Amino acid sequence: MSKPSSKTAESFGVATRLVHAGRDPSAQHGFVNTPIYRGSTVLYPTYDDIVHRRGRYNYGTSGTPTMDALTDAWSEVAGAAGTVATPSGLCALTVALMASVSAGDHLLVTDSAYRPTRIFCDGLLARFGVETTYYDPLVGAGIAGLMRDNTKAVLVEAPGSQSFEMQDVPAIADAVHARGGTVIMDNTWATPLLFPPHARGVDIAVEAGTKYLSGGSDLLLGLTSANAAHFPAVRRTFDQIAPCAGPEDLFLALRGLRTMNLRLREHGRAGLEMARWLQERPEVLRVLHPGLPEDPGHAIWKRDFSGASGLFGVVLEPVSETALAAMLDGLELFGMGFSWGGFESLVIPFDCRPYRTATQWAPGGPALRFHIGLEDVADLKADLDAGFARLRAAG
Repeated sequence: MSKPSSKTAESFGVATRLVHAGRDPSAQHGFVNTPIYRGSTVLYPTYDDIVHRRGRYNYGTSGTPTMDALTDAWSEVAGAAGTVATPSGLCALTVALMASVSAGDHLLVTDSAYRPTRIFCDGLLARFGVETTYYDPLVGAGIAGLMRDNTKAVLVEAPGSQSFEMQDVPAIADAVHARGGTVIMDNTWATPLLFPPHARGVDIAVEAGTKYLSGGSDLLLGLTSANAAHFPAVRRTFDQIAPCAGPEDLFLALRGLRTMNLRLREHGRAGLEMARWLQERPEVLRVLHPGLPEDPGHAIWKRDFSGASGLFGVVLEPVSETALAAMLDGLELFGMGFSWGGFESLVIPFDCRPYRTATQWAPGGPALRFHIGLEDVADLKADLDAGFARLRAAG
Protein backbone atom coordinates (compact mmCIF):
# COMPACT_ATOMS: atom_id res chain seq x y z
CA MET A 1 0.00 0.00 0.00
CA SER A 2 1.46 3.35 -1.02
CA LYS A 3 0.83 6.59 0.84
CA PRO A 4 -1.55 8.95 -1.03
CA SER A 5 0.17 12.05 -2.35
CA SER A 6 -0.97 15.42 -1.04
CA LYS A 7 -2.36 16.24 -4.46
CA THR A 8 -4.35 13.00 -4.57
CA ALA A 9 -5.59 13.46 -1.00
CA GLU A 10 -7.15 16.81 -1.91
CA SER A 11 -9.62 15.02 -4.17
CA PHE A 12 -10.79 12.61 -1.46
CA GLY A 13 -14.07 12.99 0.40
CA VAL A 14 -14.04 13.94 4.06
CA ALA A 15 -14.58 10.40 5.34
CA THR A 16 -11.62 9.09 3.33
CA ARG A 17 -9.41 11.95 4.47
CA LEU A 18 -10.26 11.33 8.11
CA VAL A 19 -9.25 7.68 7.75
CA HIS A 20 -5.94 8.34 6.01
CA ALA A 21 -4.78 11.80 7.10
CA GLY A 22 -1.63 11.81 9.23
CA ARG A 23 -0.99 8.08 8.80
CA ASP A 24 2.13 6.52 7.30
CA PRO A 25 2.27 2.78 8.08
CA SER A 26 5.54 2.45 6.15
CA ALA A 27 7.21 4.65 8.77
CA GLN A 28 6.16 2.33 11.62
CA HIS A 29 6.96 -1.13 10.26
CA GLY A 30 3.53 -1.51 8.64
CA PHE A 31 1.44 -0.97 11.76
CA VAL A 32 -1.73 0.96 10.92
CA ASN A 33 -1.61 3.55 13.70
CA THR A 34 1.17 5.91 14.73
CA PRO A 35 2.37 4.63 18.12
CA ILE A 36 2.65 6.63 21.32
CA TYR A 37 6.00 8.38 21.47
CA ARG A 38 6.80 9.59 24.95
CA GLY A 39 10.02 11.22 25.98
CA SER A 40 11.94 14.41 26.52
CA THR A 41 15.47 13.74 25.31
CA VAL A 42 16.29 13.26 21.64
CA LEU A 43 19.80 11.94 20.89
CA TYR A 44 22.01 13.24 18.11
CA PRO A 45 24.47 10.87 16.42
CA THR A 46 27.36 13.35 16.11
CA TYR A 47 28.78 16.59 17.46
CA ASP A 48 28.08 18.28 14.13
CA ASP A 49 24.44 17.18 14.20
CA ILE A 50 23.76 18.57 17.68
CA VAL A 51 25.58 21.85 17.00
CA HIS A 52 23.54 22.45 13.86
CA ARG A 53 20.33 20.94 15.27
CA ARG A 54 20.07 18.45 12.45
CA GLY A 55 17.12 16.12 12.77
CA ARG A 56 13.36 16.41 12.68
CA TYR A 57 13.06 16.48 16.48
CA ASN A 58 15.33 18.04 19.09
CA TYR A 59 13.35 17.88 22.36
CA GLY A 60 10.02 16.51 23.52
CA THR A 61 8.36 19.92 23.77
CA SER A 62 9.01 20.68 20.11
CA GLY A 63 7.01 17.68 18.93
CA THR A 64 6.94 13.93 18.48
CA PRO A 65 5.80 11.64 15.65
CA THR A 66 2.53 11.13 17.56
CA MET A 67 1.92 14.86 17.83
CA ASP A 68 2.85 15.47 14.19
CA ALA A 69 0.50 12.74 13.02
CA LEU A 70 -2.41 14.48 14.72
CA THR A 71 -1.54 18.08 13.84
CA ASP A 72 -0.76 17.21 10.22
CA ALA A 73 -4.06 15.40 9.91
CA TRP A 74 -5.98 18.24 11.54
CA SER A 75 -4.38 20.82 9.27
CA GLU A 76 -5.46 18.79 6.26
CA VAL A 77 -9.03 18.45 7.51
CA ALA A 78 -9.30 22.10 8.61
CA GLY A 79 -7.67 23.54 5.49
CA ALA A 80 -4.96 25.16 7.61
CA ALA A 81 -1.29 25.93 7.04
CA GLY A 82 -0.45 24.43 10.43
CA THR A 83 -1.81 23.28 13.78
CA VAL A 84 -0.54 22.97 17.34
CA ALA A 85 -2.00 20.60 19.94
CA THR A 86 -2.46 21.70 23.55
CA PRO A 87 -3.70 20.06 26.78
CA SER A 88 -7.23 21.56 26.60
CA GLY A 89 -9.58 23.64 24.51
CA LEU A 90 -9.10 26.62 26.83
CA CYS A 91 -5.35 26.33 26.43
CA ALA A 92 -5.79 26.33 22.65
CA LEU A 93 -7.80 29.55 22.96
CA THR A 94 -5.15 31.19 25.11
CA VAL A 95 -2.45 30.32 22.56
CA ALA A 96 -4.57 31.86 19.78
CA LEU A 97 -5.17 35.04 21.78
CA MET A 98 -1.59 35.46 22.97
CA ALA A 99 -0.37 34.98 19.41
CA SER A 100 -2.62 37.84 18.27
CA VAL A 101 -2.47 40.62 20.89
CA SER A 102 0.15 42.47 22.92
CA ALA A 103 0.19 45.03 25.72
CA GLY A 104 -1.70 48.14 24.67
CA ASP A 105 -3.88 46.31 22.15
CA HIS A 106 -7.67 46.17 22.04
CA LEU A 107 -9.59 42.91 21.61
CA LEU A 108 -13.24 42.41 20.61
CA VAL A 109 -14.96 39.28 21.93
CA THR A 110 -18.50 38.11 21.26
CA ASP A 111 -20.77 38.42 24.29
CA SER A 112 -21.82 34.81 23.69
CA ALA A 113 -18.29 33.39 24.11
CA TYR A 114 -17.37 30.36 26.18
CA ARG A 115 -17.24 31.72 29.73
CA PRO A 116 -13.66 30.58 30.54
CA THR A 117 -12.58 32.67 27.53
CA ARG A 118 -14.06 35.73 29.23
CA ILE A 119 -12.29 34.86 32.47
CA PHE A 120 -8.95 34.67 30.65
CA CYS A 121 -9.56 37.96 28.83
CA ASP A 122 -10.73 39.81 31.96
CA GLY A 123 -7.99 38.26 34.06
CA LEU A 124 -4.63 37.41 32.56
CA LEU A 125 -4.94 39.49 29.38
CA ALA A 126 -6.09 42.51 31.39
CA ARG A 127 -3.15 42.12 33.77
CA PHE A 128 -0.80 42.26 30.79
CA GLY A 129 -2.33 45.40 29.33
CA VAL A 130 -4.84 44.10 26.77
CA GLU A 131 -8.28 45.70 26.86
CA THR A 132 -11.27 43.53 25.95
CA THR A 133 -14.64 44.83 24.77
CA TYR A 134 -17.60 42.48 24.40
CA TYR A 135 -19.98 42.94 21.50
CA ASP A 136 -23.43 41.82 20.39
CA PRO A 137 -22.99 38.49 18.56
CA LEU A 138 -25.54 39.63 15.94
CA VAL A 139 -23.50 42.69 14.93
CA GLY A 140 -22.34 41.20 11.60
CA ALA A 141 -20.46 43.64 9.37
CA GLY A 142 -21.25 46.34 11.94
CA ILE A 143 -18.21 45.08 13.84
CA ALA A 144 -16.25 47.67 11.84
CA GLY A 145 -17.89 50.43 13.88
CA LEU A 146 -16.54 48.90 17.10
CA MET A 147 -12.95 48.65 15.96
CA ARG A 148 -10.36 51.14 17.17
CA ASP A 149 -6.95 52.00 15.80
CA ASN A 150 -5.45 49.51 18.28
CA THR A 151 -8.01 46.71 17.76
CA LYS A 152 -5.84 43.78 16.75
CA ALA A 153 -8.22 40.82 16.92
CA VAL A 154 -11.88 39.83 16.99
CA LEU A 155 -13.06 36.58 18.55
CA VAL A 156 -16.18 34.90 17.16
CA GLU A 157 -18.06 31.77 18.17
CA ALA A 158 -20.89 30.29 16.14
CA PRO A 159 -23.25 29.28 17.50
CA GLY A 160 -22.69 31.04 20.81
CA SER A 161 -21.78 29.07 23.90
CA GLN A 162 -24.97 28.05 25.75
CA SER A 163 -27.21 30.70 24.15
CA PHE A 164 -26.62 29.53 20.54
CA GLU A 165 -26.78 32.82 18.63
CA MET A 166 -25.48 32.52 15.08
CA GLN A 167 -22.79 34.93 13.93
CA ASP A 168 -22.26 35.99 10.33
CA VAL A 169 -18.61 34.94 10.33
CA PRO A 170 -17.82 35.78 6.67
CA ALA A 171 -19.27 39.29 7.03
CA ILE A 172 -17.35 39.87 10.26
CA ALA A 173 -14.15 38.52 8.68
CA ASP A 174 -14.44 40.85 5.69
CA ALA A 175 -14.96 43.87 7.93
CA VAL A 176 -12.12 42.97 10.29
CA HIS A 177 -9.65 42.21 7.52
CA ALA A 178 -10.44 45.54 5.87
CA ARG A 179 -9.14 47.17 9.07
CA GLY A 180 -6.08 44.91 9.28
CA GLY A 181 -7.37 42.80 12.18
CA THR A 182 -7.15 39.09 12.95
CA VAL A 183 -10.22 36.86 13.17
CA ILE A 184 -10.13 34.10 15.80
CA MET A 185 -12.94 31.55 16.04
CA ASP A 186 -13.97 28.98 18.61
CA ASN A 187 -15.27 26.33 16.20
CA THR A 188 -15.80 23.52 18.71
CA TRP A 189 -19.57 23.18 18.12
CA ALA A 190 -19.24 22.42 14.41
CA THR A 191 -15.64 21.21 13.95
CA PRO A 192 -14.13 21.72 10.48
CA LEU A 193 -16.37 18.91 9.20
CA LEU A 194 -19.46 21.12 9.45
CA PHE A 195 -17.88 24.58 9.21
CA PRO A 196 -14.52 24.96 7.41
CA PRO A 197 -13.23 27.98 9.32
CA HIS A 198 -10.30 29.03 7.15
CA ALA A 199 -12.40 28.82 4.00
CA ARG A 200 -14.88 31.21 5.67
CA GLY A 201 -12.32 33.90 6.46
CA VAL A 202 -11.11 32.82 9.89
CA ASP A 203 -7.38 33.35 10.49
CA ILE A 204 -6.96 31.26 13.64
CA ALA A 205 -9.44 28.52 14.58
CA VAL A 206 -9.70 26.80 17.93
CA GLU A 207 -11.29 23.44 18.65
CA ALA A 208 -11.67 21.57 21.91
CA GLY A 209 -10.60 18.10 20.86
CA THR A 210 -11.95 17.07 24.24
CA LYS A 211 -15.38 17.04 22.58
CA TYR A 212 -16.15 15.41 19.23
CA LEU A 213 -12.59 14.50 18.27
CA SER A 214 -12.34 12.43 21.42
CA GLY A 215 -15.86 11.04 21.34
CA GLY A 216 -15.28 9.13 24.55
CA SER A 217 -15.24 11.75 27.32
CA ASP A 218 -11.86 10.42 28.36
CA LEU A 219 -9.26 12.94 27.22
CA LEU A 220 -8.44 16.65 27.33
CA LEU A 221 -7.09 18.26 24.17
CA GLY A 222 -7.06 21.54 22.27
CA LEU A 223 -6.19 22.33 18.66
CA THR A 224 -5.17 25.73 17.31
CA SER A 225 -4.98 25.90 13.52
CA ALA A 226 -4.08 28.90 11.41
CA ASN A 227 -3.71 30.10 7.85
CA ALA A 228 -0.28 30.74 6.32
CA ALA A 229 -0.14 34.39 7.40
CA HIS A 230 -0.86 33.64 11.07
CA PHE A 231 0.60 30.20 11.76
CA PRO A 232 4.17 31.48 12.37
CA ALA A 233 2.88 33.60 15.29
CA VAL A 234 0.83 30.67 16.63
CA ARG A 235 3.81 28.30 16.43
CA ARG A 236 6.14 30.88 17.99
CA THR A 237 3.74 31.39 20.91
CA PHE A 238 3.37 27.64 21.36
CA ASP A 239 7.15 27.12 21.38
CA GLN A 240 7.70 29.93 23.88
CA ILE A 241 5.38 28.43 26.52
CA ALA A 242 5.38 24.72 25.48
CA PRO A 243 1.81 23.76 26.42
CA CYS A 244 2.21 20.17 25.19
CA ALA A 245 -0.66 17.70 25.00
CA GLY A 246 -0.05 14.35 26.66
CA PRO A 247 1.10 11.49 24.42
CA GLU A 248 -1.77 9.18 25.37
CA ASP A 249 -4.30 11.92 24.65
CA LEU A 250 -2.72 12.54 21.25
CA PHE A 251 -2.99 8.83 20.46
CA LEU A 252 -6.62 8.67 21.57
CA ALA A 253 -7.42 11.77 19.52
CA LEU A 254 -5.92 10.14 16.43
CA ARG A 255 -8.11 7.10 17.03
CA GLY A 256 -11.17 9.30 17.47
CA LEU A 257 -10.38 11.19 14.27
CA ARG A 258 -10.98 8.11 12.15
CA THR A 259 -14.64 7.80 13.21
CA MET A 260 -15.47 11.44 13.94
CA ASN A 261 -17.44 11.99 10.75
CA LEU A 262 -19.76 9.05 11.42
CA ARG A 263 -20.28 10.00 15.06
CA LEU A 264 -20.79 13.69 14.38
CA ARG A 265 -23.41 13.03 11.69
CA GLU A 266 -25.31 10.72 14.05
CA HIS A 267 -25.11 13.24 16.90
CA GLY A 268 -26.48 15.87 14.51
CA ARG A 269 -29.30 13.68 13.20
CA ALA A 270 -30.40 12.61 16.67
CA GLY A 271 -29.99 16.13 18.01
CA LEU A 272 -32.32 17.60 15.41
CA GLU A 273 -34.89 14.89 16.03
CA MET A 274 -34.79 15.58 19.76
CA ALA A 275 -34.95 19.34 19.19
CA ARG A 276 -38.07 18.98 17.05
CA TRP A 277 -39.66 16.72 19.66
CA LEU A 278 -38.90 19.20 22.42
CA GLN A 279 -40.42 22.01 20.33
CA GLU A 280 -43.78 20.26 20.64
CA ARG A 281 -43.63 19.81 24.39
CA PRO A 282 -46.03 22.06 26.37
CA GLU A 283 -43.33 22.50 29.04
CA VAL A 284 -40.93 24.09 26.51
CA LEU A 285 -41.03 27.80 25.70
CA ARG A 286 -38.50 27.59 22.84
CA VAL A 287 -35.60 25.55 21.53
CA LEU A 288 -32.22 27.14 20.77
CA HIS A 289 -30.97 25.22 17.75
CA PRO A 290 -29.80 26.93 14.52
CA GLY A 291 -30.77 23.87 12.50
CA LEU A 292 -34.45 24.53 13.15
CA PRO A 293 -36.22 26.73 10.55
CA GLU A 294 -37.82 28.74 13.34
CA ASP A 295 -34.45 29.70 14.83
CA PRO A 296 -33.38 33.34 14.20
CA GLY A 297 -29.96 32.17 12.99
CA HIS A 298 -31.21 29.43 10.70
CA ALA A 299 -30.55 31.28 7.42
CA ILE A 300 -26.88 31.86 8.32
CA TRP A 301 -26.51 28.28 9.52
CA LYS A 302 -28.02 26.93 6.31
CA ARG A 303 -25.74 29.12 4.18
CA ASP A 304 -22.44 28.47 5.97
CA PHE A 305 -22.74 25.09 7.71
CA SER A 306 -23.10 21.61 6.25
CA GLY A 307 -24.79 20.13 9.30
CA ALA A 308 -25.38 20.39 13.03
CA SER A 309 -23.79 18.78 16.03
CA GLY A 310 -25.68 17.31 18.96
CA LEU A 311 -25.52 20.34 21.25
CA PHE A 312 -28.44 22.77 21.68
CA GLY A 313 -30.42 24.65 24.30
CA VAL A 314 -33.98 24.64 25.57
CA VAL A 315 -35.86 27.34 27.46
CA LEU A 316 -38.63 25.96 29.64
CA GLU A 317 -41.86 27.66 30.58
CA PRO A 318 -41.51 29.34 34.00
CA VAL A 319 -41.31 26.68 36.68
CA SER A 320 -40.03 26.41 40.25
CA GLU A 321 -36.51 25.33 41.03
CA THR A 322 -37.95 22.42 43.01
CA ALA A 323 -39.82 21.17 39.94
CA LEU A 324 -36.73 21.56 37.74
CA ALA A 325 -34.65 19.59 40.24
CA ALA A 326 -37.28 16.84 40.33
CA MET A 327 -37.09 16.56 36.55
CA LEU A 328 -33.30 16.46 36.33
CA ASP A 329 -32.50 14.39 39.41
CA GLY A 330 -34.56 11.45 38.21
CA LEU A 331 -33.13 11.19 34.68
CA GLU A 332 -31.62 7.81 33.92
CA LEU A 333 -29.94 8.38 30.54
CA PHE A 334 -29.05 12.09 30.67
CA GLY A 335 -26.10 12.69 32.95
CA MET A 336 -25.54 16.10 34.49
CA GLY A 337 -21.98 17.21 33.81
CA PHE A 338 -19.91 19.76 31.97
CA SER A 339 -18.30 19.20 28.59
CA TRP A 340 -20.00 17.30 25.76
CA GLY A 341 -19.21 15.52 22.51
CA GLY A 342 -18.97 12.04 23.98
CA PHE A 343 -21.13 9.02 23.28
CA GLU A 344 -23.39 9.76 26.25
CA SER A 345 -26.23 12.27 26.53
CA LEU A 346 -25.87 15.17 28.95
CA VAL A 347 -27.93 18.03 30.33
CA ILE A 348 -27.01 21.05 32.46
CA PRO A 349 -29.00 24.05 33.68
CA PHE A 350 -27.47 27.39 32.70
CA ASP A 351 -28.00 31.11 33.13
CA CYS A 352 -25.98 33.65 31.11
CA ARG A 353 -27.32 36.72 32.93
CA PRO A 354 -24.51 37.12 35.51
CA TYR A 355 -21.76 37.51 32.92
CA ARG A 356 -23.35 39.07 29.81
CA THR A 357 -22.22 42.70 29.43
CA ALA A 358 -23.00 43.79 25.87
CA THR A 359 -26.39 42.10 25.56
CA GLN A 360 -29.19 41.10 27.87
CA TRP A 361 -29.99 37.43 28.39
CA ALA A 362 -33.69 37.24 29.22
CA PRO A 363 -34.91 33.81 28.09
CA GLY A 364 -38.30 33.89 29.85
CA GLY A 365 -37.78 30.71 31.84
CA PRO A 366 -35.13 28.30 33.11
CA ALA A 367 -32.68 27.17 30.44
CA LEU A 368 -31.12 23.77 29.84
CA ARG A 369 -28.29 22.74 27.54
CA PHE A 370 -28.58 19.28 26.02
CA HIS A 371 -25.99 17.13 24.33
CA ILE A 372 -27.57 14.23 22.47
CA GLY A 373 -25.39 11.16 22.54
CA LEU A 374 -25.52 7.90 20.63
CA GLU A 375 -28.33 6.20 22.53
CA ASP A 376 -31.59 5.21 20.86
CA VAL A 377 -33.65 8.37 20.42
CA ALA A 378 -36.82 6.61 21.56
CA ASP A 379 -35.15 5.84 24.89
CA LEU A 380 -34.00 9.43 25.30
CA LYS A 381 -37.51 10.70 24.63
CA ALA A 382 -38.94 8.29 27.19
CA ASP A 383 -36.39 9.44 29.79
CA LEU A 384 -37.30 13.09 29.23
CA ASP A 385 -41.02 12.33 29.08
CA ALA A 386 -40.79 10.82 32.55
CA GLY A 387 -38.75 13.83 33.65
CA PHE A 388 -41.40 16.24 32.42
CA ALA A 389 -44.02 14.25 34.33
CA ARG A 390 -42.00 14.75 37.53
CA LEU A 391 -41.67 18.44 36.71
CA ARG A 392 -45.43 18.84 36.33
CA ALA A 393 -46.13 16.86 39.49
CA ALA A 394 -43.75 19.02 41.55
CA GLY A 395 -45.43 22.16 40.24
